[in-house]
Amino acid sequence: MGDVLKKVPVREQDPQVRATNFEEVCLGYNREEAMEEAERCLHCKNAKCIQGCPVNIDIPGFIAHVKEGDFEQAYQVISKSSALPAICGRVCPQETQCEGKCIRGIKGEAVSIGKLERFVADWACENGIKPIPASEKNGHKVAVIGSGPSGLTCAGDLAKMGYDVTIFEALHKAGGVLVYGIPEFRLPKDKVVAKEVENVRSLGVKIETNVIIGKSVTIDELLKDEGFDAVFIGSGAGLPMFMGIPGEQAKGVFSANEFLTRNNLMKAFREDYDTPISCGKKVCVVGGGNVAMDAARTALRLGAEVHIVYRRSEAELPARAEEVHHAKEEGIIFDLLTNPTEILVDENDNVTGIRLIKMELGEPDASGRRRPVEIPGSEYEVECDTVIMALGTSPNPLISSTTYGLDVNRRKCIVAEEETGATSKEAVYAGGDAVTGAATVILAMGAGKVAAKGIDEYIRSKH
Repeated sequence: MGDVLKKVPVREQDPQVRATNFEEVCLGYNREEAMEEAERCLHCKNAKCIQGCPVNIDIPGFIAHVKEGDFEQAYQVISKSSALPAICGRVCPQETQCEGKCIRGIKGEAVSIGKLERFVADWACENGIKPIPASEKNGHKVAVIGSGPSGLTCAGDLAKMGYDVTIFEALHKAGGVLVYGIPEFRLPKDKVVAKEVENVRSLGVKIETNVIIGKSVTIDELLKDEGFDAVFIGSGAGLPMFMGIPGEQAKGVFSANEFLTRNNLMKAFREDYDTPISCGKKVCVVGGGNVAMDAARTALRLGAEVHIVYRRSEAELPARAEEVHHAKEEGIIFDLLTNPTEILVDENDNVTGIRLIKMELGEPDASGRRRPVEIPGSEYEVECDTVIMALGTSPNPLISSTTYGLDVNRRKCIVAEEETGATSKEAVYAGGDAVTGAATVILAMGAGKVAAKGIDEYIRSKH
């Protein structure tokens, strides 16, 4: 047994090696390491880690089984609460959620809850262990729009309650942002995402791809003509934001969404796939969130020198500390306290550079972070041939504009009750990024869980 105040370290690919490949950075725990880390859990009676988990996993419960080497039971404990444990173990911001509340973390390092969850889910997948389906169907149909984290969670929970659930996905592959938005080196698609989607299918959930709600069929038609008792909207936030500065329409300017989708869904990172992607030799990524880190680290792996341009200081970077640390280790350059004012182009509309202005931090704004203020006369130019805008996303208005009686706010997000997921339209529920704007995978899952409970209560009250 090692030092109980410190986590069992997790193995990672060497930074110099991984900067040239798309294989997973973190290698995870093996059986012995997982059991040793599980020994560090104090099994608190009033477990604050559960309160910190948006899907309320019984964390001490599953860790107790890991400690005993009973990984199958550990998996069943997790799968009661979470449809996507192998994904959450990789991409959840545990440091601010479950691990952030861990009592072990007061005097030492928190228990590595995320890495233990990942180990258990990977072990279950390798050993063919599936979540337990409902014993019988209840005769009611629910439609779920979108197969991202909120849709998969809502569908999985409803299926376990006995509902006949169909997911409608606009793209040709199920998984939503898990498939197109998060790079392979953080979240392997075949090894992890496809297997988790399969687990949801194993509960009896049907998934129809290439169905665009609002074009192929409307929500009103699903309710009136297709016999669905309720609909959950988990369509995410796929509409990218731009700055509105000169040169943004030039060739070589991408939204991070487009850049990552081409890479992931169209496999542009693989040499045996004939998918063109313009990456250039010197790339500037504008933004400081997880998506900015993902885009920057992807461009680096495609052979570019990469700069991240962010208007605040490192302390305000919204990305996970682990992602920033990995980006720095791999050689990404951070141009902090700078903001673009123009993208420079040549006569053929190709990007030649970016004009930046230096910033300083003023008083805190509505978000609680200090507001960046331009320093007059501090503009300078940087040469580059590609600019990737990673400034956040908003929901596509297609669903809200084709659904009668569905309220949206000024950001085009669907208005839904926090406690139930209910919208202004009867029998229609919503959650995840379609309601909040771009947020995390686990928060979207939490919203899917809440809505599944809300839908169940609604249908029961009607029948």
